[in-house]
Order: sequence, then structure tokens, then C-alpha cells
Amino acid sequence: MSSINPSPVRSTRQRSSADKHLGLLLGRELLVVPILAVQEIVGLQEITPVPRMPAHIRGVINLRGKVLAVVDLRIRLGVERVPDTKRTCIVVSNVPGPDGPVAMGLLVDQVTEVLEIPKNAIDPAPDLGGTIDRRHLSGIARIGQKVALVLDLAHLLSPPVAQDAPLA
Repeated sequence: MSSINPSPVRSTRQRSSADKHLGLLLGRELLVVPILAVQEIVGLQEITPVPRMPAHIRGVINLRGKVLAVVDLRIRLGVERVPDTKRTCIVVSNVPGPDGPVAMGLLVDQVTEVLEIPKNAIDPAPDLGGTIDRRHLSGIARIGQKVALVLDLAHLLSPPVAQDAPLA
């Protein structure tokens, strides 16, 4: 009898999934989030506003019987708001919460592609002169000749941080 060992190819694939990121566009700015934090991508649908919420909470949607808060990433990051387009979509992400992961929607202009970004291609977030709070970033990724902001979803979407969000 032979023993079954995991193949090296499989373990490499599993290990590399941590290096995969989903590319998001806000205007011409490329942002990325770890693919392991993404649950799904859904098309834009009617978002119901909720009174007395921070400006960056666009509202809630009904996603297959579950109510999901939708964060307008443009407003959350202090980027000028533009009208929604046919490419505008909601990226459903899981963020750590006090009672376990919480699903939240991120409203973005467009999803680009899944990018393989090795850890050694991600540098610490530099001071960007106040344009984006660097606490919202886990780093800056070098992708060929381009750079992308790596979002720290846990910090960006956590309730204590929501208090200091830009009020548009």
C-alpha cells in the first residue's frame, strides 16, 4: 500500500491564494483587496438609504434574504463622488467583527481582475500627504510598472473607524 501525500502543486496553489488580490477601480485609481476577504461580486441594485447613518454608508440591500450594509468606497476614502455607471458593482466582503465575520458590501466603480501579488511586492503604506488615511491601507503593491493601494478592510470598515469617516 502506498501512502497518500498532498501533491506539491496543490500545496503551492493553496499557499498562493493568500497572494491573490481582487483589483478595484475608483476612477482611474487601482485598489486591491485580498481575494480571501471577497465573498462575491454582485451587480448594482436598488440601495435603500438608512436615516442617520454616516455619509459613507450608502444604505442596505437585500441579498438573497439577508440585509447587507453597502459602503460607498469613494466617500469612505474621501474621493469625489460620481454617478453610478453600468460597471458600478458591489463587492461583498467579510470583515472581522466582535462576534465573527460580518458581510458588508463595497460599492466600487469597477472590478478589474484577480491579481497575483507576492508578499515581497507589497511595501508598507507611505504617508500620502493626507489624501487617504494610511490607516486604511495595509500597503502599496508594485504590479509591473503600476502601483496599487492595498486596502485594510478590517480597519476601513470597522465601526470605531466609521466615526472619523468624511462627511460629504
